[in-house]
Amino acid sequence: MSDRDTDSGDVDGSGDVDDDRGGFAEIAEIDETDEIGPPRIPLPRVVAFGGGHGLAANLTALRRITDRLTAIVTVADDGGSSGRLRAELGGLPPGDLRMALAALCGDDESGRTWADVLQYRFPGNGSLGGHAIGNLLIVGLWERLGGDPVAGLDMVAKLLGARGRVLPMSAVPLEIEAEVVGLDPRAPDEIAVVRGQHRLAMTTAQVRTVRLLPTDPPASRQAVRAVHDAEYVVLGPGSWFTSVIPHLLVPDLASAILKTRARRVLALNVRPDDETKGASAARHLELLAEHAPELRLDVVLADARFARDDPHLESYATSLGAELVIADVAARDGSARHDPFRLASAYAEIMGV
Repeated sequence: MSDRDTDSGDVDGSGDVDDDRGGFAEIAEIDETDEIGPPRIPLPRVVAFGGGHGLAANLTALRRITDRLTAIVTVADDGGSSGRLRAELGGLPPGDLRMALAALCGDDESGRTWADVLQYRFPGNGSLGGHAIGNLLIVGLWERLGGDPVAGLDMVAKLLGARGRVLPMSAVPLEIEAEVVGLDPRAPDEIAVVRGQHRLAMTTAQVRTVRLLPTDPPASRQAVRAVHDAEYVVLGPGSWFTSVIPHLLVPDLASAILKTRARRVLALNVRPDDETKGASAARHLELLAEHAPELRLDVVLADARFARDDPHLESYATSLGAELVIADVAARDGSARHDPFRLASAYAEIMGV
């Protein structure tokens, strides 16, 4: 999403290099006088896809049940502070990456302070006006480290004590292009093209399809590795056309999602967003299938109120191979956001934590 508020082998964000699944761990000697408690259940290795506020809410929930967490983030933002930095420096837009890092900060005083610092925006109309400190920190590290985005993000995560790792979905900045109808009120059925995430987010037209430019972008190799090693991959919630579907349009990343041994979980929004105005919950699944026909899911997680209004949701979920899980996960303030504690509880049930 935009700033509209918008190989080390360490793929799980824990700071440790993962062993191969078939490897043998060294067995330590046990003192017979030690008290032996119940065996500790390993925390699940989870990869979460998205961008913007939807991914931030998801990470805030997921970090409560695991610290073996990797966020894979869209890199098509072209508005606000991210758009300005992207245009000036030519690198990846940092805004969605910044939001993911802030969401992975802890709930203690240090974590809250760092999250606030990352999100702070300079006021005014000067050269710094509108820029988020976190955006400047990220691009500054990228410059200092010779343009290596993953190394820079890993360094920021270490500085913050983040409960996970943040990776870009692609090694290059991308553009989103959409086919829409209703852009011209004089020709409501005419198909038009809208290019750019910021313009797409602002359009009043109905979005039909989206694609990425370039059409065959390179996936982040660390992101592909993380998907391969995951036990759960989670798509959504978030802006459907600009934060969720784009991950399925990067060929190597989409292939990894299709081939992974991980359980695939789709978290639906609690109601339609501006990009899917009037769409039912089932229509969200249909849009996903239209852009990724081979995709199969294991679980579709839906808020009770959104699911209750759609008699076709369960059959669409079943057609994608998924079990429909209905839970009360919406925030109580009437917004379109998830409650992170309720969402964490739903994930804990799904993942057996």
